[in-house]
Amino acid sequence: MGRFHLNDSINLLSKLTPRRALNAGKVLSSYYISKWFKKPVQWGFPISISFEPTTSCNLRCPECPSGLRAFTRPTGMLQKDFFTDTIDQLSKELMYLVFYFQGEPYLNPQFLDMVKYASGKNIYTATSTNAHYLNDDNARKTIESGLDRLIISIDGTTQDVYQQYRVGGKLEKVLEGARNVVKWKKELNSKTPMIIFQFLVVKPNEHQVEDVKALARKTGVDDVWFKTAQVYDYQNDPNDLIPSTAKFSRYRKNEDGTHTYKGKLSNHCWRLWHDPVITWDGMVSPCCFDKDAQHKMGSLKEKSFKEIWKNGEYTRFRTQLLKGRKNIDICANCSEGTKVWSN
Repeated sequence: MGRFHLNDSINLLSKLTPRRALNAGKVLSSYYISKWFKKPVQWGFPISISFEPTTSCNLRCPECPSGLRAFTRPTGMLQKDFFTDTIDQLSKELMYLVFYFQGEPYLNPQFLDMVKYASGKNIYTATSTNAHYLNDDNARKTIESGLDRLIISIDGTTQDVYQQYRVGGKLEKVLEGARNVVKWKKELNSKTPMIIFQFLVVKPNEHQVEDVKALARKTGVDDVWFKTAQVYDYQNDPNDLIPSTAKFSRYRKNEDGTHTYKGKLSNHCWRLWHDPVITWDGMVSPCCFDKDAQHKMGSLKEKSFKEIWKNGEYTRFRTQLLKGRKNIDICANCSEGTKVWSN
């Protein structure tokens, strides 16, 4: 879920009801029992979900299947009626909704209407955007939707650096969008959303880490988060993306020039107990590292979420993870929560 500031934490806690608190206790206790005894137990329902507004994107980022147009699954737009039906199933237990998986959320014309619906259910809502569609009208509607957190991807402080990862993007459009949201947040006297510049640290931009902090202050956003890059072919990567500064990389450089993943793949994962993904077309996937939704737990077009959450596919996947996480493809390059650190 990333980091919380004091006001943001207070805002999240305001979403806590007795029923949600009881559910969170069930989920947490069942996770630890599963971890200790190496057998999957699931007593509650998701505390958090990621819901995909669309697989479409206007950019062509090199490590993103949406940017590369490399999906094997269908592309499309989340429909509002399907979204509201699903949220109605989950809202009494659900506290946190990440309105993002793959694609650019603002390309879905119903996106902000869906955010408003979830906010009306007293669910904490967050999204991540490349900010190219945050024109004045969308910026105002973003504030009015009740969105709690807006993450703006800004992977460079100059156009020549920014475009090396955000291929096809315009830095000035990003900054204009950020300024629009900051303006309307002040004009509407709103405490939300918390506006964050997220800086994915890669080799072309690692020298601009301090620059983006200054740019954030100048623009008026609330914080800067730095994120390590997930590089799919890191073992054979020609070092075009992996930073040379060790603390900015999730990979360790070996003497022969190859790279090794730094993390330890322990045979447990909190995400499998509290934070599933729902694709635009209703497939339930175990977590956000399954970017092509290849590990399908079930379809919400065929079954209710609560049937899927406790079905045989989920049980088998959790069992496999508890036995050997390194043998699951989507887990091999995962840090159980992408490393994010704050300014």
